[in-house]
Amino acid sequence: MESLHLVECTERDIDILKQVSIETFTDTFKDQNKEENLMDYINSSYTTEKLREEITEDESHFYLIEKSEEIIGYLKLNVGNAQTESMKENAMEVERIYIRSKFQRSGYGKYLIQLAESIGKKWNKSYIWLGVWEKNFNARSFYEHMGFHKVGQHSFYMGKEAQVADILLKRI
Repeated sequence: MESLHLVECTERDIDILKQVSIETFTDTFKDQNKEENLMDYINSSYTTEKLREEITEDESHFYLIEKSEEIIGYLKLNVGNAQTESMKENAMEVERIYIRSKFQRSGYGKYLIQLAESIGKKWNKSYIWLGVWEKNFNARSFYEHMGFHKVGQHSFYMGKEAQVADILLKRI
């Protein structure tokens, strides 16, 4: 994509990661969840301390995507023990693809999946995988279109409410 700037994040990027995380997560899930559950999740998952812990993890990698000096979103990849589920040894997790709402449906998600595939190949991975909330129909449809298929499920909590995410896998 033209005039995109991609940078691997460091601790100096925590504030923008926090801002984009909260904004995109809220935009995506506010209409289908109770506000108190959404806020509990945000207040535990997107603190400065939690993001600092994640960004300094050797087996996690964050990439900001920017165009015309505006942050469009970011990608988070995990390998080894940083993966949130036990998967095949030669797999890499795409834990987050967060695109700001005004940039969605413009090809940036596809760009980030293709970037993840390229990085996975460079790191000698044969598979990439991700979890997607079973009720996030737009995201599930997008990932299926990108060649992912369901291989399982796992539970997670949005505040006090148990929810289910489908585990999707793609051979690269």
